[in-house]
Amino acid sequence: MLIDRKDGIPDFVAIGRKYLKVVHRNLPTPLLYEQIIKNREGQVSHMGPVVVRTGDFAERSLTDKFIVKEPASEEKVSWGDENRPISEERFNNLLYRLLAYMQNKEVYVQYCYAGRDPDYRTSIRFITETAWHNLFVRNMFLPIQDAVDFEAYDPDFTVVHIPGFHAMPEVDGTGSSAFVIVSLGQKAAFICGTHYGGEIRQVVFTILNYLLPLESVFPLRCSANIGPDGDVAIFLGRGGTGKTTLAVDPERRLIGDHAHGWSDKGLFDFERGSYARVLKISKEEEPEIFACTRKFGSILENVSIDLETRRVDLNDDALTDNTRAVYPDTHIPNAVVEGVCDHPRNIFLLTCDALGVMPPIARLSPELAVYAFLSGYTSRFIETESGPVETDIRFDTCFGASALTLPAHVYGNLLMGKIKKHNVSCWLLNTGWLGEPRGGGERIKIAQTRKLVYAAVSGQLNDVAYETDPVFSFEIPKECPGVPAAILNPRRMAKDQGEYELRAVQLARKFMEDFARYENEMPENMRTMLLDVLSLDDSFDMLEEFRLSI
Repeated sequence: MLIDRKDGIPDFVAIGRKYLKVVHRNLPTPLLYEQIIKNREGQVSHMGPVVVRTGDFAERSLTDKFIVKEPASEEKVSWGDENRPISEERFNNLLYRLLAYMQNKEVYVQYCYAGRDPDYRTSIRFITETAWHNLFVRNMFLPIQDAVDFEAYDPDFTVVHIPGFHAMPEVDGTGSSAFVIVSLGQKAAFICGTHYGGEIRQVVFTILNYLLPLESVFPLRCSANIGPDGDVAIFLGRGGTGKTTLAVDPERRLIGDHAHGWSDKGLFDFERGSYARVLKISKEEEPEIFACTRKFGSILENVSIDLETRRVDLNDDALTDNTRAVYPDTHIPNAVVEGVCDHPRNIFLLTCDALGVMPPIARLSPELAVYAFLSGYTSRFIETESGPVETDIRFDTCFGASALTLPAHVYGNLLMGKIKKHNVSCWLLNTGWLGEPRGGGERIKIAQTRKLVYAAVSGQLNDVAYETDPVFSFEIPKECPGVPAAILNPRRMAKDQGEYELRAVQLARKFMEDFARYENEMPENMRTMLLDVLSLDDSFDMLEEFRLSI
């Protein structure tokens, strides 16, 4: 059996005509709602959102992602645990079997743009087996409105999402029956065996992480907002650090909550929607996001619903602690609908530090900022079989290693160049615990973190006195308007200073061990610069001094 191709790329329009029963193209939100109900894919909840379930997968399957090893990209991709290679032959065999599975079935198609700047946007054809995933795509990316003849439209990439099709690992070389495979040469991606919507978003980010640096555009996993005087702030961080929460601020306008490109013109959002965690969110502390869980057009993923009253319970984690709301940014009253803005003035690198070592805010040199960016440190919490929660210390390169396709130093160099060219102020922001580890101390309040951010973006922290941390070398302000001075330096909050120093040095060692994973891939000048940023010689002497008290 031959697959229709144009210039070596699968011709999905011709394939669809040959194999599919019905193709629903570019349905608007109300019609997709009707299809979701007709197909029994979800329930409409009180106030209008549609509630869906993702079954076995309630988060991304990190070990099931592959990139096709092919001449077009083989020399550029950074191969490893995050980018596992798969052969063109296996990719094509999966495509043959996928077509057999889809024979005489219905699909939903959306033509969208990823990237809000017309000079750098990528047009993507999304093909989904379910209507709710098509609504997910329509919420997350910008639907194309100006294509008069969709039959003649030729997108840059095609993403195919068919959760009902499963791989045979022993035949296909996959890790399980679910898989995500990106072919950069054939300009196609398959997501199969999993209903989790986040896989779609991640595949697009993976594609843009490959394409945009080739155009000298820096792709960032970050949220962004803009103040009344036009000052742009970006927040880089992993899930659970507050990246979306801090960007959605009643005093500032939201640009985007997840991924952006930084070009010579400025910043632009990759998406037009948000995919926010909503478990136990507070109406008082996060009113804008909370309101989106009550609006028509939103998707609530794995959120609990009473099937009699159709009211949702955002506090219920029976299915997963990764409950999500998917909504267009037009649901946020003060969002920047154009999704483009000027260059950032402030960068905040977020961590949720469960060890209680990091300060709530610290000023970073450009070199420290790049080091922190490449490290991507944060903490996660894992339920053990015996019941208690364990802290998992995480280093996630560039705050999104699973979406990176090029070597880490490519993104680090881009960040360094942008910081220096545009004189950007850089800050570490800890939204976790202060002075004492999780379980022994309190987590910083969102209201206090917001005040720290306001002080930084308004320039109020420019003229205060700072003290340099002896282990990490960042600068900690001694005062901040509206924030108790006692919480600014975690050393002073620790019950036992010697025990605190032990935690600090142990964490610094983990930073250095993580950096060793990829330092040999870096150009010599960058490796030398970053190795000088964090040195533990003095800290080990200090640790010995405190050894008896520890």
